[in-house]
Amino acid sequence: MPALRGSGATRFRAPSTPRDGRGVALAADAIDLLDALGLERVAVVGHDWGARAAYTLAAVAPERVWAIVALALPYQPRGTFTIPPFEQARAFWYQWLMYLDAGARAVAAEPIAFARIQWDTWSPPGWFDDSEFHATAQSFKNPDWVPITLNAYRSRFLADEARDPRYEPLARRLAEVEYIEIPTLMIQGADDRCDEPAGSANLERYFTGSYRRVLLDGVGHFPHREAPDAVAQTIHRHLSATPD
Repeated sequence: MPALRGSGATRFRAPSTPRDGRGVALAADAIDLLDALGLERVAVVGHDWGARAAYTLAAVAPERVWAIVALALPYQPRGTFTIPPFEQARAFWYQWLMYLDAGARAVAAEPIAFARIQWDTWSPPGWFDDSEFHATAQSFKNPDWVPITLNAYRSRFLADEARDPRYEPLARRLAEVEYIEIPTLMIQGADDRCDEPAGSANLERYFTGSYRRVLLDGVGHFPHREAPDAVAQTIHRHLSATPD
């Protein structure tokens, strides 16, 4: 089964290839996969980084997707990153840590401990057990997981962060797109302690196709894991109501 770059069994063919973790890189990977499988248009469902990939695909390659579902992450017009309100900035402590060289070294030294504190704090307690975390953490041992993770965040504000030039045409195209025409469903936990629900409110104006936002009470940052039945039913209704 294909995995996100830097995760699972993925490998880069050349050591010199920039470990680019930007949304445009993830979208390019998805387009390459669709081409390899001979798929013209698909529905895309993604959580967090996957949601960013879904939004980016809808923006730069709308002819390849007929519906998207984004879990936990709000849409960012033109792919622009800005300093968030202070409450959200406090929840993003892990991002500010990675912008510091010393912080990046700390993440590289203990990537699994870094991920564990996020699992422990982004949702109400009890949504996972140790065996689930340890099984997932095997993916964090991929030698490219740390470089990709650091790049995904550091490239937002650090001009000298490595960027793969192959994705610059997509990046320029993304910077020109403010409105999404693809039917979109956004699902978020009402108790998300990473991306505050206030950040995903009142975004309807950016969608020229249909747009629906669903908040799930008592659910945190991982709605597909915390409320799988509710999420599956909501996604099914969205895709069933959307012509492909």
